[in-house]
Amino acid sequence: MLKFVILTSILLYVGTAIELTFELPDNANQCFYEDLKKDVDTAFEFQVVTGGHYDVDLIIEDPNGKVLYKDTKKQYDSINFKAEVEGTYKACFSNEFSTFSHKIVYMDWQFGDQNALHAAVTQGAHAMTQLENYAVAIGDKLRTIDDYQTHHRLREATGRKRAEELNERVMIWSLGQSAVVVFIGIGQVFLLKSFFNDKRTRY
Repeated sequence: MLKFVILTSILLYVGTAIELTFELPDNANQCFYEDLKKDVDTAFEFQVVTGGHYDVDLIIEDPNGKVLYKDTKKQYDSINFKAEVEGTYKACFSNEFSTFSHKIVYMDWQFGDQNALHAAVTQGAHAMTQLENYAVAIGDKLRTIDDYQTHHRLREATGRKRAEELNERVMIWSLGQSAVVVFIGIGQVFLLKSFFNDKRTRY
């Protein structure tokens, strides 16, 4: 029973992660910092949910200022690296190239030993029991489900925003077309009226 409680606790905490969605104003630059130990595996993922052309600049640097990743006008990307030195790592998003549109950006920064559960259940010389095997499988499935749900939510939010923008454009276009039809109708009425007025003046 004690072993089951320990395995359940490990399932709830396998690594460390920062997952958030934030607003990046136009002409703005926003950085995030994280202290990492040497040889720690790191996975960094981001996606522009809404705003402008759905693109943003990103640069990731280690404590010595070494650029680990740099790209411009990306909608989404995933980066994996191992911390070569211990210290504070920096990830900076930039929207300085945009003069009027702000962005909504999703970021997921995972670090730590993603195999901690495997290491915990295999300590010592004993073989893994069936319960431990189930715990490992459940932990892997939960992480996979969480990733799928996050990606589906992001795609749904992006699709909804684009649909709203398309609906707004269609509405504006329809209003414009309606105004043109009204003006043409009024113009035709005045034109026909002028024909009759010309005939009356001749007689």
